[in-house]
Amino acid sequence: MQNPKFIRYAAFSACVAFAAFQAGQADSANDKFFDAALCKPPYTMTSAMKIYDVVEALAKPDTSSLGAAIYKLPNQIGRDGFKSTEIFFASNAVGVLIEGERADDLAAKYGLKPETSDLLGTSTKGYSLELPADLQPEPGMAGPGRVSIVARQGDALPGKTLLACEFVHEF
Repeated sequence: MQNPKFIRYAAFSACVAFAAFQAGQADSANDKFFDAALCKPPYTMTSAMKIYDVVEALAKPDTSSLGAAIYKLPNQIGRDGFKSTEIFFASNAVGVLIEGERADDLAAKYGLKPETSDLLGTSTKGYSLELPADLQPEPGMAGPGRVSIVARQGDALPGKTLLACEFVHEF
């Protein structure tokens, strides 16, 4: 009799451990996605590829929007009251698509300032914060540029707001 009891207990314990491990992985991915969008670490090809590898294991991209790849996550993620189910990759940015038009709220929470340009009409509202000089990438093959945290909303992504870490080339 003890043997079946032990097997049930062991099986139950294994299920609990597996569920806790899965929850830990989800929390870890949640942290990685939001950290990347908040430039922690600052945008580089290496940091973007690390996030890309994590999200690529979770979902397949929709590449039909804005020349970007948008990955729909199997579970909702969130931080600081902002929720998302989508990760955004472009040639020079990585971020999350926040549910709702929340650019003002993101700006208030993360100290972003109004942008002076609407990116040729692609955003109706945009905010950014350039990282300090000590967090900017070293000049390299990508040429001169600056890394910023951005929050943008517009007609191209109705009902969503992009929160991203973005590298912009200086010309």
